Amino acid sequence: MFGIQPRDVSDDDFNPRRRRWSLWTTPPASMPTTSHTSRPRKGHANTYHMSVKFEDLCGFMVEGNVDDVNVLNEVRERIREQGRVWWALEASKGANWYLQPRISSNGGQGVISVTSLKLSVLTNTVTLRRLIRKGVPPALRPKVWLSVSGAAKKRSTVPETYYDELIRATEGKTTPATRQIDHDLPRTFPCHPWLNSEEGQASLRRVLAGYSFRDSEVGYCQGLNYVAALLLLVMKTEEDAFWMLAVLLENVLVSDCYTDTLSGCHVEQRVFKDLLAKKCPRIAAHLEAMGFDVSLVATEWFLCLFSKTLPSETTLRVWDVLFNEGAKVLFHVALAIFKMREDDLLRIQHIGDVIDVLQTTAHHLYEPDELLTFAFDKIGSMTTNTITKERKRHETVVMAELDQRTRRLGSLKMDA
Repeated sequence: MFGIQPRDVSDDDFNPRRRRWSLWTTPPASMPTTSHTSRPRKGHANTYHMSVKFEDLCGFMVEGNVDDVNVLNEVRERIREQGRVWWALEASKGANWYLQPRISSNGGQGVISVTSLKLSVLTNTVTLRRLIRKGVPPALRPKVWLSVSGAAKKRSTVPETYYDELIRATEGKTTPATRQIDHDLPRTFPCHPWLNSEEGQASLRRVLAGYSFRDSEVGYCQGLNYVAALLLLVMKTEEDAFWMLAVLLENVLVSDCYTDTLSGCHVEQRVFKDLLAKKCPRIAAHLEAMGFDVSLVATEWFLCLFSKTLPSETTLRVWDVLFNEGAKVLFHVALAIFKMREDDLLRIQHIGDVIDVLQTTAHHLYEPDELLTFAFDKIGSMTTNTITKERKRHETVVMAELDQRTRRLGSLKMDA
């Protein structure tokens, strides 16, 4: 059967500020509707590549082909199987075993020293890392993400009323950040019924405006709206989504990615270009000969954390690992998308075709295991220390260029 299968609907309506909601409580989707026939892929029948609209696992109405729907149904079954693995571990190790102190590859909070390491902690850390790479069950994502990312620890350092007081402080206030937020709200995932509703947009506004008041240096940057929106759909309260956004910007990602200059993002793009040359040298050399700048596609990938690029469940699988292992995961995934289409990319001679191939590939990656297998098995290991060294090497150059640009703009304004 195509499309989303009927599932149990809870009695919790979604008001993430005070009530609980789940991705899995949206109404059952109807059968996919056929739009038109797209060009068939080699070796497949035309009927399997007709364009259809269907509801994905997170409630987004998306357009794809029948193959995408079939893959999505297989992914749904594997999610159920993976859920049974997690429940079995809860039964044997105890509830919330993954919330215990652990070794963190994310460099986050809750880290213990090697000298005080117990075998049980090491075992749990290795088990958790392996499990997370295979996917966190949707019902457990809020609790697991809050724990492994350090968001729960971050929230524990402030009064319980912090978020409510922060939101009250933003009410009735207009800033450049809130004006841009209001402009972006209607454009943020209009294909999701709740996010496109008045209630959903009000909730998203509170999270984004609240964070802009928490960190005035970041304020608000386009791209954060997509990240925060997906966090709202996953987390069961608005406040949890806020703290996940906070830990992302303050601990998980490189600093200054979302400031006015986007200096951190510029650094990440240069690091990615270097990594592409090391991990995929043939692709890098071919693209450079064409004059193709990888930032044409990768900037959005890194700013939106693939939320605008990959199907929703695939994005969440990437975020599962991101919150546990850190920002190096973004490089693994970006490299994997290039690597998966290496043969096609090497045949392409036009920049527009490169963009089309990469975007089309990413949009149809409904099979998370395929992407993550490439990301970790085919790309190979990359340590956080290696990436940190690369960042430091590029940071000085980026800051010098940004300073030069600022001086040039200042000179032009004075002349005017």
